[in-house]
Amino acid sequence: MQVIVSPGEIKGTVTANPSKSAMQRAVAAALLSKGKTVIHNPGLSNDCLAALEVAENLGAKIKREAEDIEITSNGVKPFYDSINCGESGLGIRMFTPIAALADIAITIEGHGSLTTRPMDFFEAVLPQLGVECSTRQGKLPLHIKGPLQPKDITIDGSLSSQFLTGLLMAFGAVAEDATITVTDLKSKPYIALTLQLMEQFGVKVEQHNFETFHFGKKQAYRAGEYTVEGDWSGAAFLLVAAAVAGKAEVHHLNTQSAQSDKAILEALEKAGAHMLPGVFTIIVEKGKLEAFEFDATDCPDLFPPLVALAANCKGTTKIKGVSRLAHKESDRGITLQQEFGKMGIRIDLQGDDMLVYGGTGIKGAHVHSHNDHRIAMACAVAALTADKPVSIENAEAINKSYPEFFEHLQKIGASVRNEELKIKN
Repeated sequence: MQVIVSPGEIKGTVTANPSKSAMQRAVAAALLSKGKTVIHNPGLSNDCLAALEVAENLGAKIKREAEDIEITSNGVKPFYDSINCGESGLGIRMFTPIAALADIAITIEGHGSLTTRPMDFFEAVLPQLGVECSTRQGKLPLHIKGPLQPKDITIDGSLSSQFLTGLLMAFGAVAEDATITVTDLKSKPYIALTLQLMEQFGVKVEQHNFETFHFGKKQAYRAGEYTVEGDWSGAAFLLVAAAVAGKAEVHHLNTQSAQSDKAILEALEKAGAHMLPGVFTIIVEKGKLEAFEFDATDCPDLFPPLVALAANCKGTTKIKGVSRLAHKESDRGITLQQEFGKMGIRIDLQGDDMLVYGGTGIKGAHVHSHNDHRIAMACAVAALTADKPVSIENAEAINKSYPEFFEHLQKIGASVRNEELKIKN
């Protein structure tokens, strides 16, 4: 699918889509609970739908009721001996330890970029917890056989916090007097989100400096009601669009959220955008944008919108944390360099730093998403201030996290053309 975004002014109001991170965690917690959980404002992106399918295969009953999703569960009691996590990195890393709570052999599959991501972490860790585990030379498919037996363990948190999220959630269902110790943890805010959600479902973890996580007496997840908050990861693109091309108001964003990507507000402020944050609403307006420095180590998903912002800033912007980009839907550092290069924006990768040379003018071009949802969205935002339209190939990649993105961009004034989706302006 090809989408063409034309240069133009941004002006309007839009509601942020539901948080993919919070939705997937809520589905996992509902699976681990006994009883019926009602999820309000559910996310329905591909990753969220994959999480629902995994939960169903692991024993939950899923029902769509009006605008809500009902998940009825009696814990992890698999209906099948295999699950498929789609292309969700969080899904496979979170659900693998949870699936290991069962005492049957389970094969865990995925597709797309997930088949190339490293999975040998599980081979190193799960056997220490009594789980048989094998991979195909460190890649999918994963074969596991539990049940997982929680005990004191030390893990490496440098590759991704998502492995830790899975272990924490699995331990929460069965652990008693056990401690997980983590070295070199990345993306601490995502772990804060995990702990926050676990507590909402009745499981409290004692953590110290995001280095040790202790489970005292045995606890149980409690079914109930959960409302998914707005997604800062997707909303970041809308906020940057406003900062570079006009003014917009984005609703349903919690400024007190544990989501790490709310750090986009810090970057926008550093760049010189005008902002008026409320409790659940953010207004952003274009200002005199200057180059900035930003550490995205703990929020690597912000790199694409940050590059779109930096391309419109006068001077050279430095973004730290490039090492976190290799194992995403694409190798995002290189992909951003290639696709923004087509639009006349020079990007240098120097070790863990990305240098974006902005203020030189964005050119209309034909770009490709590399099947990476965030690359497609970043290019669309960059197109708003280009000298000519930008055509984005494989634009359907947005369905992974934000199916409504182009519609929302149009709501705030963007000219988006795609006959297949009937989106025209």
